[in-house]
Amino acid sequence: MSSTEQAFWFVLGGDHLVLLDEQGRIPQGPKACLPAELHTTAFEHFDQWGDLPCYLLDLGEGADTVATSPLRQLMVAGDEEGFRLAGRAWQLATFRRTHRFCGECGAPMIPKAEEWAQGCRHGHVVYPRISPCIIVAVRKGPAILLAAHRRHYQAEDPMYTVLAGFVEAGENLEQCVAREVFEESGIRVRNVRYVASQPWPFPHSLMMGFTADYESGEIRVQDEELVAADFFEAGALPRLPPHGTIARRLIEQCLADVG
Repeated sequence: MSSTEQAFWFVLGGDHLVLLDEQGRIPQGPKACLPAELHTTAFEHFDQWGDLPCYLLDLGEGADTVATSPLRQLMVAGDEEGFRLAGRAWQLATFRRTHRFCGECGAPMIPKAEEWAQGCRHGHVVYPRISPCIIVAVRKGPAILLAAHRRHYQAEDPMYTVLAGFVEAGENLEQCVAREVFEESGIRVRNVRYVASQPWPFPHSLMMGFTADYESGEIRVQDEELVAADFFEAGALPRLPPHGTIARRLIEQCLADVG
């Protein structure tokens, strides 16, 4: 790349931190738009944003991250494409960080030249890990099932969202929806319908969104996962996930269908 090439620059460090410009966006322009200490650093091309290339640099887990911001800030700001590409960059960086050595022979892994993969000297090749997850909005008449999850719970003004979970080996997506809802809430569902998907780089999930209808059961929360759960109608909703998340999209679609 030349020093005057126009590009988007994805500089990562620490734990899901990314360098943003003064407007809170991914830096765009020639390499000179970056901090001076990065002007001679080697970047890797990993994607395209419109007509401009996207370059990636991972400063590492122990890097000085004073000038960086949480990746989620792009999502909260409504920068959908910036968040998507920064999330892709983070999944690729996470892959490199966690696959320094071969899982078969223990030898060091090096990047493959023609694809985003790591290989060892014996020819074993691995690719970035993707973990399939389901996320589901369950509707009961005019109400939707929402839960406060332990992993991001705060007692004052808690956020409520839909249920989600990882797909298990030998399980199809519809079976996963039914199992996760029952395990976490004690509710049985029917009429499971696919809606949309969203890559989720925390750290390497692919969220596959569904809606489903209540069939039977009383709410009985799984204490290890949830603090509370209940059915909420549109006029009495708790604090919801931010716009830009598939969780918010499912909630809004489910309630719109009721109306």
